[in-house]
Amino acid sequence: MNADLASLLLALGIFAVGFISIGPNILAIIGTSMERGRKSGIELALGVGIGSGVWATLTVAGLTALIAAYAHAITLLKVLGALYLAWLAYKAFRSAATPTGKVAARSAKGNRLLLQGLTIQMTNPKAALHWIAIVGVGLGPEAPMWVGVSLIVSCTLMSVLGHLAYAVTFSTRPVVEFYRRSRRWIEAGLGVFFSFAAYKLVTYRN
Repeated sequence: MNADLASLLLALGIFAVGFISIGPNILAIIGTSMERGRKSGIELALGVGIGSGVWATLTVAGLTALIAAYAHAITLLKVLGALYLAWLAYKAFRSAATPTGKVAARSAKGNRLLLQGLTIQMTNPKAALHWIAIVGVGLGPEAPMWVGVSLIVSCTLMSVLGHLAYAVTFSTRPVVEFYRRSRRWIEAGLGVFFSFAAYKLVTYRN
């Protein structure tokens, strides 16, 4: 049991390090929280967190290893992810070119942000491969069921809480005021980042 617990803690440590690396999911939460406020940022963060839980469940069940075994499945996932990132880049560039008043009116309408967060997380093949590495560390061939369940629950909670922290932090008044002053530059920067992320995803080699 001690060996299983040590492997589980190591796997959780590898997962936690992922929050240091800011990717499309975190950038989307930051941008949404600054532009649309805390409620919208939280909705998007919950979608990303749930997506992490889905990846964890699929990986423990062995489905991501099956996906990784077939090049066509990874290629399809890469194309879908790149198209979605390109769409986010288009939205960011369009927002950067839009006057502030019109952006406010558009933001008030809202959209299905939880589903958007889930989509961002589930169309990332790097997430699948990252989870294969995590489970490879945390789940040995003889690991009991409680280890897999603990990994799913712990990583889901860590992901939800971690992404919620980004949403809350970047929806505070000083940050929102900074966003309002620099909105066009920030949106343009997000557009560049999402464009670059889409390119890197298409050219990514396993």
